[in-house]
Amino acid sequence: MKHIVLAGPTASGKTELALALARKLDAQIISADSRQIYRGLTHGTAKPEGVWEKGTYRVQGIPYHLVDFLPPDKTFDAAAFCAQAAVLTREKTHTPFIFAGGTGMYLHAFFVGMDPLPPSDPALRAELTAFAAARGKAALHARLAEQDPVSAAQIPAGNIQRVMRALEITLLAGKPASELKSGAFFGQFPEEKAFFVYLNWDKELLNARIERRTRGMLAPMAAETRALLAAGAAADCPALKSLGYPQILQWINGEKSREETFDKIFTLTRQYAKRQRTWFNRYKNALRLELHSEKEFSAEDLSQQIIEKYTSYA
Repeated sequence: MKHIVLAGPTASGKTELALALARKLDAQIISADSRQIYRGLTHGTAKPEGVWEKGTYRVQGIPYHLVDFLPPDKTFDAAAFCAQAAVLTREKTHTPFIFAGGTGMYLHAFFVGMDPLPPSDPALRAELTAFAAARGKAALHARLAEQDPVSAAQIPAGNIQRVMRALEITLLAGKPASELKSGAFFGQFPEEKAFFVYLNWDKELLNARIERRTRGMLAPMAAETRALLAAGAAADCPALKSLGYPQILQWINGEKSREETFDKIFTLTRQYAKRQRTWFNRYKNALRLELHSEKEFSAEDLSQQIIEKYTSYA
């Protein structure tokens, strides 16, 4: 049975819509969110509130997979997502799954495919992180340019994560990362594998939604950050590197005010949403749900609209 992929930028309403779809289709949900995986991170990741029952996380009674399972000191990547999603879909071949989330790399890797690249090496990543901290982003980018000028020309120096990953791949593989690329990264979403839906809000409306959510989550984020630290999590653990949490740490440590913390998280989240929009715009064959006002977002109405299209193409 063809799956449904429900994607969109942060704060676009993916979870609410996915739950409405799951109820109508008697489906299960697979989260494609790289931060909701962590136990203890709820408010800053907009993780849906649920309960664990017999080894399955359930939200409003609906199985909601790949959330709330990873300890804060562990890492997770697209390859791990693909492996676990493959197990879930293979075990339940007669069950439709709704893939809901904004981590485009996860969705692309599972449905389109990615080039086989060496996994991240913690020791090398630590060395590159220390190098960037000591010498700066420009120096790290210059180092990539020496090793792989093609990748350096494609990746801005300010995108330190992509620069670091390209340099890491180059050093681990012994050849430029650009030479390992087959073009799968830019492939279109395969319609035979899934029905792709994209929530496209007007920019200013989405920013307003992000602002409201950010203001409401500061205090709960601070509480859960303190709880993680009290439970023994390190301040620099992978979970607390998630968007917004480094700023929350600065706030609770007295380094920034509440308003400064809000301003920074709001800015970072808007920038993240912009990157998500750019990523998902590559899929020209998606059903785009254009949203120009809050009144247009009705999970019940939109889910019915999706189902009508889905059943005609499935």
